[in-house]
Amino acid sequence: MVTPGAKREAVAHARAHHGLSERRAGSLVGVSRRVIRYQPTRGDDAPLRARLRELAAERRRFGYRRLGYLLAREGMAPNHKKLRRIYREENLRVRRRGGRKRALGTRAPIMLPDGPNQR
Repeated sequence: MVTPGAKREAVAHARAHHGLSERRAGSLVGVSRRVIRYQPTRGDDAPLRARLRELAAERRRFGYRRLGYLLAREGMAPNHKKLRRIYREENLRVRRRGGRKRALGTRAPIMLPDGPNQR
């Protein structure tokens, strides 16, 4: 249990199943009451996610940085850390290009010279 969210869940479990007070459960887990009562408020990223998916579908060879510049032109300007987090959560990545076309079939072996001054 490292994250504050996991500690909150442990305190809630201790309170529900063992009938402990908030203070007692928090002291057993090792977390302050302020952390227990904190309500995380992350903004809604749905419009940003949708537009990022659309741009990534149009521009298959653009990474998250170049897509960020396109979003900034449109007025959506998230910082690079948030943009990278959303890019990875949406499982977007730069599409691989095809490799070099190689000849099919068996190739003739290289002929070794029989004597001097031969190729």
